Amino acid sequence: MGMEKNWHFDTLAIHAGTPPDPVTGSIQTPIHQSAAFVFHDAAHAANLFALEEAGYVYSRLTNPTVAALQGRLAALEKGAGATCAASGHAAQMLSLFNLMQSGDAFVSSNKLYGGSVSTYTHSYKQFGWECHFVNPDEPENFRKAITPNCKAIFLEGLANPSGSVVDIQAVADIAHEAGIPLIVDNTLATPYLCQPFDWGADIVVHSTTKFITGNATTIGGAVIDKGTFDWSASDRFPLMSKPEPAYNNISFHKKFGALGYTMRAHALGLRNIGATMSPMTAFLTLAGVETLGLRMEKHVANAQAAAEFLKEHKAVANVSYAGLKDSPYQPLVKKYLPKGPGAVFSIELKGGYAAGKAFVENTKLFRHLANIGDSRSLCIHPASTTHHQLTEAQLKNAGIMPGTVRLSIGIEHIDDIKADLDQALSVKL
Repeated sequence: MGMEKNWHFDTLAIHAGTPPDPVTGSIQTPIHQSAAFVFHDAAHAANLFALEEAGYVYSRLTNPTVAALQGRLAALEKGAGATCAASGHAAQMLSLFNLMQSGDAFVSSNKLYGGSVSTYTHSYKQFGWECHFVNPDEPENFRKAITPNCKAIFLEGLANPSGSVVDIQAVADIAHEAGIPLIVDNTLATPYLCQPFDWGADIVVHSTTKFITGNATTIGGAVIDKGTFDWSASDRFPLMSKPEPAYNNISFHKKFGALGYTMRAHALGLRNIGATMSPMTAFLTLAGVETLGLRMEKHVANAQAAAEFLKEHKAVANVSYAGLKDSPYQPLVKKYLPKGPGAVFSIELKGGYAAGKAFVENTKLFRHLANIGDSRSLCIHPASTTHHQLTEAQLKNAGIMPGTVRLSIGIEHIDDIKADLDQALSVKL
């Protein structure tokens, strides 16, 4: 196990968290498709329920297959611990569940996936949680929005679908000056392209549905904690630092230290919300993540070539890909994403709304659906689908125009990708 600390990313992507099965010698982690697990004796059961001993009780809380994936994702992000969840949205909720109570607030970038904007604007109000949105292009906007009841800053380091990049280190400094953690959604970049913990982030969330799995077979999410935030430095985070009546009045931070946040996410988050990842999902995700580095290299190379091709196309008004030389995000790409700014970006068509709909209806290789991060090339017209529930101002903040099309560039041959883009863009309205 000591060697793991020195292993490179691609090695960890295959081996971290998954030694050969000790019972059978199976090289792949078994699918532990079991609702519950037998206790050794009464003392063992009592210790597990009191969090005095690690082990497996019930798959809503812990499961060996899911635990293997959690170990691997924590290793790839260089975190202390991870909690897998039923979806990316569930992971977002779990990331805040340890911090937020009714009447609390958090600050978020306004350049987010449309579903996240809608959730933060409407659904979280049911919990008494308030979200203050700011433009992330100017980090000082986050500082101005922090209020006394603010418990975190949330952002997508590489934003969906605009492809904009946030100055993570600058925002982390602002968060820490205020005594609150920075949560970074690293879905689009993946830990292969960006390591948010290296730049001051405290918590990372993922939709593992996307590039982590990479094959469109599963829905899942993950929360990874760096394990270094001092939850007991003030009275701002009583859920982490104060006695928890649901668990014999233990303080999760004081009892578990660097694993306190992860332990609470399991013991209370998964137990009470129930947004649990299934063993089959974890198994498929473990298989997918093995090739993450290989896939991301191809994704990025294809995305760069496709963006350069589209920039010169007569039907395209604008290409929002941070890898282009004239992108205002180039300095941030060089700092945070030296291997490339992912494979999801948006284009604006000169023909507006009608052209956007016509494009997605006429692709042959690109699949028209509501997902990103698949090995296949994908497209969607956000104004009529993923972002249709947003106001005109919210659409503008997210970089969504009537003729905007979101592209997720796959790992097919680049000549086939460009040919399909060209023919779909050339259809007469």
